Amino acid sequence: MTPLKNDTFLRALLKQPVDYTPVWMMRQAGRYLPEYRATRARAGNFMGLCTSPAYATEVTMQPLERYPLDAAILFSDILTVPDAMGLGLYFAEGEGPKFERPLRDEAAIRALAVPHVEDKLQYVFDAVASIRQALDGRVPLIGFSGSPFTLACYMIEGGGSSDFRHVKAMMYGRPELLHHILETNARTVIDYLNAQIEAGAQAVQIFDTWGGVLTPGAYREFSLAYMQQIVAGLKREHEGRRVPVILFTKGGGQWLEAMAETGADALGLDWTTDIGDARRRVGDKVALQGNLDPNVLFGSPEGIEREAGRVLEAYGAGSGHVFNLGHGISQFVDPAHAGVLIDAVHRLSRPLHA
Repeated sequence: MTPLKNDTFLRALLKQPVDYTPVWMMRQAGRYLPEYRATRARAGNFMGLCTSPAYATEVTMQPLERYPLDAAILFSDILTVPDAMGLGLYFAEGEGPKFERPLRDEAAIRALAVPHVEDKLQYVFDAVASIRQALDGRVPLIGFSGSPFTLACYMIEGGGSSDFRHVKAMMYGRPELLHHILETNARTVIDYLNAQIEAGAQAVQIFDTWGGVLTPGAYREFSLAYMQQIVAGLKREHEGRRVPVILFTKGGGQWLEAMAETGADALGLDWTTDIGDARRRVGDKVALQGNLDPNVLFGSPEGIEREAGRVLEAYGAGSGHVFNLGHGISQFVDPAHAGVLIDAVHRLSRPLHA
């Protein structure tokens, strides 16, 4: 593999000195870019993009051709994992992801098993290797997975949900069944992320999109415990470098101290937590990633620069900060506004690292 030309992102995650605050954006390869929409049209549908290493490479590289981003992230979907378990993933137009066979009865749940990821998800690992080759050392590549609880939400609800009625009914009524799903998911995610690392991912992020819908006790039992299991099972060095792990629980700002004890290198923050307060709470245990409100990108260029500056100033001087949005970039954002943000972060952060 080609040596990295820009390792600012990796050094920031490990709280090593950097010249500026690195930046990437969740969903940076996506529908706000016209070139992405054109590629998706050629692929036929979303899964056509995900399952083709060539298309996945093309769309992963598109934002890097536009912007001086400090990391690339694998183009894929968190739901490839339950799809590999045989739940029948499909995407309904205008409705998002759905499963043909959601986990609702005990027999189906008891039958759930860890798949052989090298057989079921080889297209993902081929994409990782292809993207690394295309990057040619320009910036690091991030691999990712959904958290066991977030995956379970989709697997049990059968798609997205506003009230999580089925998963919470199981949690409060048959917790042993939910634990079986979560344990199976955790073991699968360990295999999946380690295979991504072997294929060339240089950092990995665990997306706990729905952990924030839980009570504090349920979060620790049904989400955090399984993410900690994953962190403990991951390969942490590859190609002679540490492979940092980022945990991101949307809506999880109240649990940062517990998250910082998992062994992860960095915690992602949504926009509802002050990043300066978060830094004081976790101290030197972890780096922090975030946490601009994604809707700031609908404002004026001056407003975008002002709000980016506020996040940078709130974190303060020194390393350990990776700038990001508090969640994914909206499909309706003007691509020029994303460029304004990235340039502002690079420029405004340099004095904080002098």
